[in-house]
Amino acid sequence: MKKVSLLFSAILLVFFLIACTESSSTSTDQNEKGEASSEEASSEEQNNEESSSEEKKKEETKPPQPYEPIEPAEDAKPLKEKMSEEQLAKMPTVEAHGGERERMIPVGETLVKGAEDQTDGPLKDHRLVAYYGHPNSTNMGILGEMEPDALMEKLKKQTQAYSNADPERPAIPTIELISTVAKRDPGPNGKYYTRTPPEQIDKYAKLAKENGALLMLDVQLGTDSVLHQVKLLEKWLKLPHVHLAIDTEFHVEEGETPGIDLGQVDGAEVQEAVDYLSNLVEENNLPDKIVLVHQFMDEALTNKEAIEPTENIEVALNYDGWGPAATKMSLYRKFVRNEAVQYGGFKIFYNKDEPVLTPEEVLTLDPNPAIINYQ
Repeated sequence: MKKVSLLFSAILLVFFLIACTESSSTSTDQNEKGEASSEEASSEEQNNEESSSEEKKKEETKPPQPYEPIEPAEDAKPLKEKMSEEQLAKMPTVEAHGGERERMIPVGETLVKGAEDQTDGPLKDHRLVAYYGHPNSTNMGILGEMEPDALMEKLKKQTQAYSNADPERPAIPTIELISTVAKRDPGPNGKYYTRTPPEQIDKYAKLAKENGALLMLDVQLGTDSVLHQVKLLEKWLKLPHVHLAIDTEFHVEEGETPGIDLGQVDGAEVQEAVDYLSNLVEENNLPDKIVLVHQFMDEALTNKEAIEPTENIEVALNYDGWGPAATKMSLYRKFVRNEAVQYGGFKIFYNKDEPVLTPEEVLTLDPNPAIINYQ
């Protein structure tokens, strides 16, 4: 009997030891899993913190925009307060030109419907007022009609008028200099264009910088490609205050002549320039930039859907024609409002428009132009 009792006790002891071992093993596994889970959560949290820190650091190190907008007069009233209920609610009759008069964008807003701006570029909170032309020609715009200092003084007054008209979006004076001029003869490069002398570009780059203004370099392409023209300007596009404009009508095919044959640019070529400039901004830690695309007829700019702004490039389509104000407003609606990309631009010809629209009249357009250039 004693032996049986001892045997039973031994069996109980064995079961007890096995149970303790399993419990210890389970507890160890749970602890290990808990520690692993904690380590994973800690690692994920650390990665999130590092990512957030990198983004914050990138924002902090991004250089500021190098311009000084013209501040509005103290008594300037917001744009919406100056307009009637009719203007606020509907399109101007002349702009609608027999179509729907309902506005797509409220008065005062510059982004086209459905667009967004992910940059810190000049157009996000401001408007550009630009004087266009070439210093060696009185026929190509106001730049050739005035000496640089007088030009800047007049430009600032015109810019002030827009800051006063819409004080919630102070305007920035801008020089739009034609950096390559389309020609009717092939010239030494065989590409039907001639380059503006570098010293002249340097001169206007310096003028803009000294006056808190921007410089926009305009390319008239001849038979050259958009991307090659951009690369020719890289020296100046690396400057913080220099931007790009593309004159589509002067881009012709082999066997055609600029100024005689209407040129054309495909939106895919514009996008190549946008992407190239976007990389230039990133690689050189530059302030965000603008690409302005001129158009005055359907044929001059095709495949617009290929044009997409980036995180550091703003894109504006500029209606470029001259003539009766009613026709111009209607065509702005057609080329900018109804075939939108991101922002709109509107050109005014001092000597050819009938009549020359006032800033208040220009700012009834839908959407409000983010860039107004004078020729």
